[in-house]
Amino acid sequence: MKKIIVADDERHIRRLVCDFLTNEGYEALEAADGDAALELFRRNRDTAALILDVMMPNMDGWAVCREIRKTSSVPILLLTARSEEFDQLMGFEVGADDYVTKPFSPSVLMKRVAVLLRHAETAAVSDRQNELDSLCVDEAAHVVTLDGRALELTLKEYKILLKLLSSVGRVFTREQLLDDIWGLDYEGDARTVDSHVARLRTKLGDWGSRHLKTVYGTGYKIDGGAGEG
Repeated sequence: MKKIIVADDERHIRRLVCDFLTNEGYEALEAADGDAALELFRRNRDTAALILDVMMPNMDGWAVCREIRKTSSVPILLLTARSEEFDQLMGFEVGADDYVTKPFSPSVLMKRVAVLLRHAETAAVSDRQNELDSLCVDEAAHVVTLDGRALELTLKEYKILLKLLSSVGRVFTREQLLDDIWGLDYEGDARTVDSHVARLRTKLGDWGSRHLKTVYGTGYKIDGGAGEG
């Protein structure tokens, strides 16, 4: 069971989030302020994610996030009662992965948590799993090479390729790719995914023809075989 720390000085919000997390199958750990959240994380290094309120006593969510980022890349989602651009930029500046503005829908919050955890699992995929045929993705350097030649991919193309390579043979729906790569707030449609995949396949040349497959009516996958189709 994955542990998720919830830190908020408002008890009713803390309990609401924890109840929803428990219903989703997570183990929720509570903290009423920033100091307690940081100590809780230090005692539970296997924590899968943290949900931190920004405005907390003793140590605010930004400070907690900044401190955790010194030693860990664990997913962190910030809760803020304000929606100013400054708050959002500050959150990303200190290393947060996402933010949700209060008041929020608990079900939307749960979906955002699920997306963060999927991203973390993708990032944990070994380099060996990101090599196929003559293609290699070096995540640390953010470089994709094909037959030893570096490819010029846009960020979205890179993320699509990385996502598909994270589970060779698995079909990812257009909706999954849209949520994971464009984000839950994106208002476009699935045709955006199709156009990006088409450009990615063109850049991948023969490798793309062999391995990047369209599953009609569903989505896309990376085929580990070398056959046409």
